[in-house]
Amino acid sequence: MKAGKLLRRVGLTAAVLVVAAQFVPVRRDNPPVAMDVQAPPAVKDILRAACYDCHSNETRWPWYSRVAPVSWWLADHVHEGRKDLNFSRWPILDFEAQRDAREDIVQQIEKGEMPLASYRLGHPEARLDAGQKAALLDWARGDGGVNVEDELEGLY
Repeated sequence: MKAGKLLRRVGLTAAVLVVAAQFVPVRRDNPPVAMDVQAPPAVKDILRAACYDCHSNETRWPWYSRVAPVSWWLADHVHEGRKDLNFSRWPILDFEAQRDAREDIVQQIEKGEMPLASYRLGHPEARLDAGQKAALLDWARGDGGVNVEDELEGLY
């Protein structure tokens, strides 16, 4: 078989697979928000801009979340992110779980691991400056306004 004919077959096969992949269903859901995390307004703004798409039930699903195979990766990423930390379920967590989550937030920010580099590429609002990082760190450490006890007091 000639190289040109082989390339055409490979290209046609790839095109058929890409089109067929669009019919594989992907779960792009936003479950109801049980209760949102309590934080000072400036911290809430940072969380919404840099964290909520992956770590809340308020995901903004972009147009490319409907195009396979990116849709598969993105939906899996969001569902895993919600499993690790979901701000829409924050007040439901017990004290120990909230403390652990806050410690994890501090570690992730200090290491520069969150928000993910892949997310920051397409979301410039998620590129945190030093002041925004400091505000999140203060809040997560309990130095920045609302602490766990205050959150629960507001519920009862």
